[in-house]
Amino acid sequence: MVQYVPDKTGRFSQRPHYKPGELDRECENIVGAFLRSRHGEIRFPVSTEDLTRLIEQDTDDLDLYADLTEFGPDVEGVTEFRLGKKPTVKISEKLSGDERYKNRLRTTLTHEYGHVRFHGYLWEMEPPQKDFLKTHPNANKQICKRDDILNANQYDWMEWQAGYICGAILMPVTHVNRIVAAYQEKHGIYGPVAHTSPEALHLIDEIKAGFEVSADAARVRLAKLNILSDVAQSRSLFSQ
Repeated sequence: MVQYVPDKTGRFSQRPHYKPGELDRECENIVGAFLRSRHGEIRFPVSTEDLTRLIEQDTDDLDLYADLTEFGPDVEGVTEFRLGKKPTVKISEKLSGDERYKNRLRTTLTHEYGHVRFHGYLWEMEPPQKDFLKTHPNANKQICKRDDILNANQYDWMEWQAGYICGAILMPVTHVNRIVAAYQEKHGIYGPVAHTSPEALHLIDEIKAGFEVSADAARVRLAKLNILSDVAQSRSLFSQ
C-alpha cells in the first residue's frame, strides 16, 4: 500500500511515496492486463498504437499534434488535471510528425500516462485553491521537458515517478530480467555490469531491440534496476 509523505514542493500537503519495486509491480500488472485484454497474450515490444490506446482509456482527450511552444522550446508533453473530469494530455507535434522521433514519442506517451494514472487522483483529493491558481496559473498542469522524461532528479517527485513509470511500462522488470539473465548465463557474467563496459553496450542493444526503445531509455532502465553500475569492470564466473 502506498505511503504518503509531506510534499515539500508545496503543491499538496501530502504526496505518494513509492518504492521502485512497488512501481515495477504495479506497472507490470497494468501493461500485462491491458495487453491480454487487447490481444489475448502479453508480447513485446508494446506497439505505439497500444500505448496510445492505454493512455486514451484514462483521459478525456489525447492530442498527439499539439503546439506546446507556449510552455518553452524543450517541452514535449503536458498533462492537465481537471476537477471532476479525467485529465487531458498534449504531446508535441514534432514527436508525432517525424519518424525520427518515434522512440521519444513512445517514452513521452508512457511518461504522461504515469501522471494520468498515478497522480490524477491527487487533484480530486486536494484541488488547488483559486488564489493559488491566480498566482500559479499552471498549477493544475504537469509540464514535461525533454530532459526530465526519462530521468528527472528525485526532488521533483512527480517527474521522477513518471520517468520511472515510463521505463516500467515499456520495459517491465520481469521481461528485462529474463533478457539480462540469458545474456549473463551465455557470457558467464554475474552481478552488476560496469556501465562503460562492452557488456553494458551489448545489454543496452538487447533491451533496445526487445522493447523498441532508445539507447538512452535502455541505459536508464538498466541503471535503475541496478543491472548497470559504476563498478570498474564486470565480473565473470571465469575471472581470476
